Amino acid sequence: MAGTMKSTMRASVTTAAVRQSDIQAAIRQFDLAGQPVCVHSSLHSFGHVTGGAEAVVRAFLEEGCTLVVPTYSYSFAVFPPPALQVQRNGWDYDRYTGSNSGSNQIYTPTTQTIDEEMGAIPAAVLNIPQRSRGDHPLNSFSAVGQRAGALIAGQSALNVYAPLQALVEAAGSVLLMGVGLDKMTLLHLAEQEAGRIPFRRWANDRQGQPQMVEAGSCSDGFEHFAPTLHPWRREARVGESQWQIFPAQQALEAAAAAIRANPSITHCSRVDCERCRDALLGGPILT
Repeated sequence: MAGTMKSTMRASVTTAAVRQSDIQAAIRQFDLAGQPVCVHSSLHSFGHVTGGAEAVVRAFLEEGCTLVVPTYSYSFAVFPPPALQVQRNGWDYDRYTGSNSGSNQIYTPTTQTIDEEMGAIPAAVLNIPQRSRGDHPLNSFSAVGQRAGALIAGQSALNVYAPLQALVEAAGSVLLMGVGLDKMTLLHLAEQEAGRIPFRRWANDRQGQPQMVEAGSCSDGFEHFAPTLHPWRREARVGESQWQIFPAQQALEAAAAAIRANPSITHCSRVDCERCRDALLGGPILT
């Protein structure tokens, strides 16, 4: 729904147990029915949903939505060989002591692997046989619904935010379901629109050899965008879950303009954050 005034409409669900029909009513109330919607979510934020995460997914499908969710899988990450260690990349190669869990793994879009912190709703989407999953080993998006294949098709190792760009072009929306702006991946696309190069991380290609893949910056400072996005934000409350709804195109344009005007808007509270520092400098040097 186009406009520049924040809606203060509220869904009328206040009972402890949220039903699928309650979620469908909120989808209709906020003109999301029949539309592509990228959802960042916390199932726990509802309090209790009868039927769990599967009922949430069914609610969107019953209303004719195409549901897009992040389905990240950092268990496929590998440590880069020297030839892939680009500079200004938000990464200290000499001090890294983390996981190399993906060294013997090869990702394909048919895999069911997903990071636990993605939550129950993205996991439920992955369990649907007809879902489409992007071809990105670390930061895939997955979708179900009529437009799922078209929205996901462009994602690749070096085009991580193609599903979000497709969402914008399809006049879709972003729904933060019980989570904050720090989970709004569209703001990473806004960084790219403002001229920043996405960071590089690493995972095996189909031949089992390490390859560079695009990845996002630090998002801990993204609550700074609240005033910028305020004119486009609509709110709902479903059970105990606070929803924030944004038209994707307008939110993207507003956020990108804000970054161009004030690059430090994305910086988190940690003065020594390597990812924020290198993002403000423009991202990795790839020559």
